[in-house]
This record gives sequence, C-alpha cells and structure tokens, in this order.
Amino acid sequence: MSIEWSNAAAAEDVWDGAGIETQAGERTVALFRSGGQVFATDPLCTHGNARLCDGFVEGTSVECPLHQGRFDLADGRPLCEPVTEALRTYPVRIEGGRVWVALG
Repeated sequence: MSIEWSNAAAAEDVWDGAGIETQAGERTVALFRSGGQVFATDPLCTHGNARLCDGFVEGTSVECPLHQGRFDLADGRPLCEPVTEALRTYPVRIEGGRVWVALG
C-alpha cells in the first residue's frame, strides 16, 4: 500500500507551542509545533469531544483543555488520567513551505 501525503497547511501557520485544526485530504487533523518539529494527530481527545488544538502544548505533549489528560504528540500514548486510550498520530513532512500529512 502506498502512502498518501496530503497538503495540510502552510508551515508558517503552525506556531511553536500551539496547535491548529485543519483539513488533510478529507480528514480533519490537529497540527502542533514544538521545538521546531511538527506533529499531526486526530483533533479530538479520546476521553471526550474536546478539541486538542485548544489545549496546552508543553514539550512534546498536549493537555486536553477539558479534562486535563495529556497525550504524547509523537506516538499518541496517554500520559496521565483520565485519558486511557491512545490518540491517533500521523507522519508529517515539511516540503516547499507546506506541512504534508501521511494518511491511510
């Protein structure tokens, strides 16, 4: 199966220490930048319908703005309760000033 890379955003639109919600192909994703690295995840907390791009980014983790559970942005694993289910993450590449996300 080949990897489908989807154009998600301008790299300059993803600020350090923050997240944005955007479309990558037909999928909604959240993009986060931390320390010069960009991460892509599903946009909603696995514990409830809270938008993670509104959460607090610290290092390579994001805190849910509703429940204060945290996820590792690199692999989606839960870092503290009440989150117990991992968050889906996607490979990212920066090319031509754009953020590309691998779907599928």
